Amino acid sequence: MSDTNGPRALLKRIRVWLIVFVVCLVLSGATAFPLVTELRLLDSALTGWASPAADLLPGLAEWIHRVSGGVAAADGQAPYLLYGTDWLAFAHLVIAVAFHGPYRDPVRNIWVVEFGMIACVGIIPLALICGPVRGIPFWWSVIDMSFGVIGILPLLHVRGLIKRLEALRPVQSGRP
Repeated sequence: MSDTNGPRALLKRIRVWLIVFVVCLVLSGATAFPLVTELRLLDSALTGWASPAADLLPGLAEWIHRVSGGVAAADGQAPYLLYGTDWLAFAHLVIAVAFHGPYRDPVRNIWVVEFGMIACVGIIPLALICGPVRGIPFWWSVIDMSFGVIGILPLLHVRGLIKRLEALRPVQSGRP
């Protein structure tokens, strides 16, 4: 019979949650690279096979069409503007790499998890301040804020697991 609350089990659960979080972070970052193509396909879907969804949410369909046209225009006339989304994608990938530290040694690198939690909280004021400044519909800012809310949940869980793991570790000489 294995101990589901022992150090090995906790470490395994921490690592699984970190892998899930990193995969989601990488996927959300990677989707920022092909933005023009993604928006064109989404806009096309909302006027084609996904038109029932567009009928249910006409504001969403109109917004996607507007954004798709704007991004396509920027790509055609000023592609350097899309370089900003490349940096956004890169930042997601770099942050994902930082989570290798807690994967290796969760107790020692808990600060990375806490940094991620701070970043998740920071999404909310960013969306509430920059959204209106940039003319983003409030409901879209709510979607953006949901990434912070959803992202912090596994990190809160991981932090709790790390604290439990830390409590199980024997005290080392000179270090608590």
